[in-house]
Amino acid sequence: MVGPIPAMLRGLIDDAALFPPGSAPMETAVPAHRGYRQSWYEAMIGPLLVPQSRLAELSEHLGRGPLRIGVIVDGELERVAADVSALPPQVEVLHYESRHALEHLTAHAPAWGKPVYAELPFGDDALDAVRPTGFTPKFRTGGLAAEFFPAPETLAAAIAGCRLRGLQFKLTAGLHQAVRHRDPATGFDHHGFLNVLVAAADASDGALTADLAATLASTDTADLAERARRVLQRPRALWTGYGSCSIDEPLSDLTELGLLHRGTSNKRDTV
Repeated sequence: MVGPIPAMLRGLIDDAALFPPGSAPMETAVPAHRGYRQSWYEAMIGPLLVPQSRLAELSEHLGRGPLRIGVIVDGELERVAADVSALPPQVEVLHYESRHALEHLTAHAPAWGKPVYAELPFGDDALDAVRPTGFTPKFRTGGLAAEFFPAPETLAAAIAGCRLRGLQFKLTAGLHQAVRHRDPATGFDHHGFLNVLVAAADASDGALTADLAATLASTDTADLAERARRVLQRPRALWTGYGSCSIDEPLSDLTELGLLHRGTSNKRDTV
């Protein structure tokens, strides 16, 4: 363990406060992110995710000190380099994420000089297509409609497919709580980030797809917490992490399950 954050949890959650359903205003999201960077759990938090279309707005609310971000490419690929170059020097772009078609992305993204997460549909064809590009697959695990929540079998197949092809993967949306559950307000079955954490660790050890699906479908909190506890000191081999508009919810779940313990840090905001 380095500091209070176990290896399996380090850099797990990118700060997607600007995105639905949270949709925080920029003037709230930036200082809140800076607060995370000065907290005892700062090693668990990745960059602030900012849409390409709001980069100019970001410049108006930066505050003091450096800021690391991930750019969600929601505009023209031809404009990305110019939009980023217009940012103040205190902003460092760590990566890009895009839903653009692979053939268009491959024509522009290599020039950006940073890792790229390409959002893909589920299926072997998409994984075969992304493999030679050098991009990391990104899959959507939630949204505003039921069809955005993949079945455990579908997500398990994607995780196993990444392992077989030597790919890592990122997830986005719907993963606010640790364990799989049904949202009483919508009736949608949400994946749990703890389910994914355990399944991805098992996949890296060669687990069968059916076993991964069973883990992703599990609602046995005690069992999942115990299985996670066994691998907490291992870095994540397959799953790079996920974007969440809430930091407080996963933080609360992890501390309540005894998987994360409050510590102290003297590190100031250098991110």
